[in-house]
Amino acid sequence: MNQQVHDAPEVASMTELVSGIIDDSQRLLKQQLDLLRAEIREDLKKTREAVSYMSIGAGVCGLALVLLTMAGVHLLKYLVPSLDMWACYAIVGGVFLAVGAGLVFAGVRLFGSFNPLPDQSVQALEENVKCLTNASPK
Repeated sequence: MNQQVHDAPEVASMTELVSGIIDDSQRLLKQQLDLLRAEIREDLKKTREAVSYMSIGAGVCGLALVLLTMAGVHLLKYLVPSLDMWACYAIVGGVFLAVGAGLVFAGVRLFGSFNPLPDQSVQALEENVKCLTNASPK
């Protein structure tokens, strides 16, 4: 009968263990940087959306103040002949300014609803870098 002798599993050398730790640390840092990039991309997308609302609101304000104010002033003067022309300009301009300001306010609220910086990923990355620099032999 042949008996097979089973060798004890090889014990990893210290160099292999340290090499494995370094490889794992590098992989962790790479994954965290990838996560950070993904969060920044997402926040930039939200920032673009908020700025787009604000730009549209500002554009509406400008266009409204130039074109519709003129037409509205003359319409108001036609409907209420006793009003002075300056009062007609003030009333119509105020209405369109309120609409445009509402759109700008909506964009500001949307922009304020999120933090454009990825705090959690940055904090985790800083903690890992700190651990790696403190754990490395001097």
